[in-house]
Formats: sequence, structure tokens, C-alpha cells
Amino acid sequence: MLLALSVTAAVPNWLIMLPFGFLLLAIALGPLIVQRHWHRHYHKLCLLLAGLVCLYHLFVVPERALVVHAGIDYVTFMVVVGSFFLVSAGIHLRARAPSSPLRNTLFLLVGAVLANLIGTTGASMLLIRPWIKINRGRFAPMHVAFFIFVVSNIGGALLPVGPPLFLGLLKGVPFWWTLEHCWRQWLVALGIVLIVFFVFDRINFAKAGKSVEADLTKMGCDGAYNFAFLFALLGTLVAVPAGWREPLMVLIALGSYLATPNRIREANGFSFAPLKEVGWLFLGIFGTMIPVLQYMEHSAGNLGLNSDMAIFWATGLLSGVLDNAPTYLAFLAAALGLHHLDIDEASDVARFLSEGGHELIAISLGAAFFGALTYIGNAPNLMIKSIAEHARVPTPTFLGYIWKFALPILIPIFTVISFLFFSH
Repeated sequence: MLLALSVTAAVPNWLIMLPFGFLLLAIALGPLIVQRHWHRHYHKLCLLLAGLVCLYHLFVVPERALVVHAGIDYVTFMVVVGSFFLVSAGIHLRARAPSSPLRNTLFLLVGAVLANLIGTTGASMLLIRPWIKINRGRFAPMHVAFFIFVVSNIGGALLPVGPPLFLGLLKGVPFWWTLEHCWRQWLVALGIVLIVFFVFDRINFAKAGKSVEADLTKMGCDGAYNFAFLFALLGTLVAVPAGWREPLMVLIALGSYLATPNRIREANGFSFAPLKEVGWLFLGIFGTMIPVLQYMEHSAGNLGLNSDMAIFWATGLLSGVLDNAPTYLAFLAAALGLHHLDIDEASDVARFLSEGGHELIAISLGAAFFGALTYIGNAPNLMIKSIAEHARVPTPTFLGYIWKFALPILIPIFTVISFLFFSH
């Protein structure tokens, strides 16, 4: 689905990788320093930087195939994200507020399981609005952070129904392989995160006290038939080949949109603004990361990837800043390359797995877990941030999310995982 880099391409000039770094810096600092101007002009910056890199690869190098692949991958990416976004907006879950810390923890646990069934994008879009509602009156930035940790990333690390693991399925990794080999690490990581959340939410709940009014709304679900559309999207994503998959997903999403009364989307506070923001930002990311991924492919042998722990951390840390889907693909290609195998040959992938494929465990978990490290680590993250901001609830800034939540909470947990499972 994402970049299929040419093995014959040259190592890129480091100067052409600067636009990617500048874009990441702008995404982090722009909303803090020039907030009003950023929201008015960020799309122009994304278009400019992506355009510079693409023009370089079209006319200076030239390596036109890389730009074509990036364009196709971006369209596929937006079709998948947009389809789940649109269909999930037609489901309105009615839940009572306020929610207790225990109910919140169980909510996140259910969200983690659901993330494996309909993908992290679908689960995130379905659950973020009721998550905001049930914590109304005491919603804090940490509620956004932990939702992204669990539902948008860590929860969906077992089945390849969305990026990044979906890319492995396309390359020949069996559907159940990750579940079979990664469930222990998933249970430990998810359990620790939920315990930490429960402690934090207990403190938050105690501070709110009785100031939060009870909601007498009856629990229920409007637009439940859209679950059929969600599973149709899932089936299409898994079973339909590229070329046919994208138009079919668009038709399914359009059918859901036309079949759903406007009152349901209005109850969800639906607008296309979050999808528009993600579309522009990832246009910039997909365009500017072309040479970065190219560099990763050619330099894998020089990056010290001589242990599963090193692969876990290298995949993870780069997933946090590159988006975990292309990072997963780049490191899968690198792991196969270290064994003198080709990622584009299904027989080579099968041979790699039959001989153990232990590197793929580290790659899969590194990409899926560390996608929660920043807002751009995984596609749903920015959408959750945008939806929370449009709902006018406290939301961490780009840097605040990293420094206040991701680094102090996730890095120690991932350190425990690496020593428990990757130290030998």
C-alpha cells in the first residue's frame, strides 16, 4: 500500500531530506508559535515542501517511479482512512456520563479488542465521540493521550486489518501470524498501560468530585446498520486486490453516507474538517518522506540492526516520526535484505518466516506500539487530535503530547517489553 522502493535507486542526497525534517518541525511548533496563521496556511506549506521533493525526483535525479508510487500510496491511504471515518460517523453510541475510572478502563479494553476487528482507524473513529461524551465535565488531556495509546495504536497490534500490519499481509505474511507470535507482548503492554491509566483516572475523578452532573440519556446505538458497512470495508481491505479495492471502498462509504440520516451525523458533531487536516498533513509527509525511506533501505546494513532489541527500538523510534506504516515496510525490506531475500517475492517472505522470522516480531511490535509516540506516528492519531479540538475539549499540543504523556509513560513500558522479550 505504501512505498515500494526501487532496489536500484541511489542513496539520496542528504539535502533533499531536509524538507521532511522542516515539515515535522513546523507541525510541532507552528500551532504553538503562529497558531492563527498556521491553521490558515499549513496546507500551502505541505504542498510546497512535498512539491519540491517530488519535482526533484521527477526532473533532477530522475526517479519518477518513486513519485508515482508515493502518489498511489497516498490515494490508497486517504481512501482507507476516509472510508472508515465516514462510515463510523454514521454510528452514534449513546452512553451515560460521568464514567467511573473502572468503566473508562473497560471501555479502552473493549476498544483495544475492537481495533483488531475493524482496524485502529475504524475503532478510533467509532469510539472517540462517546469517549468524549462519557467523560464530559472532567475531560482532561490525558484522556486524549491514553485513547490514542490504546485504541489507535497498541490495541491493534494483533491482526493485519489496517496499517502498518496490513502491509505485511500484502507481502505474504499469513493473516494469523502476528496474533500467534505477538499476543504475549500485546497482553503485557496493554495491561501495564491500562493499569497506569486507571491510576491517573482515579486521581482525575477524585478531583472532579460531585461537580460533574449526571447524564440521564438512555444508553443505545443509532445507525447500528452501519456496522455492516464497517465490516464490508474490512472485508474489502483484506480480500480485494489493489485497483479494485479503493473504488469499492469509496462506494461502500458513499452507500453508508446516503443511507444514514443527517441527524445521526449531527449528533456526532460530524464535519469533514478532521479528514481535511489529515489529508493535507499526510500529503506533505508522503511527499517529503520519499528520500528518507530510500535512505533507510540502502543504509539498513549500517544501522547496527544486529539484535531483535535493536530492531524493536529502531523500528519504533522511526515509526514515531515517519508514520509507522512506511517504517514497517522499510524495516521488513531491510530484515529480508539482511538474509539476502526480496520483499517483493512471496516465496522469499515464506522462507524468511519458515526459518523463524523473529525479526518480524520486533518490527511488528515496534511499528504498532511506537506509532503512539507522536501525533504523526499513525494515521488515526491526528484525526483524534482534530476531532477533540473541534469538540472543544482539552487536547495536548503536538509537543505537549510527546513530553507530558508519550515519553514519560510509553518509553518505560516499552523498555520493560524489550527486556522481557527481546534481550536474548
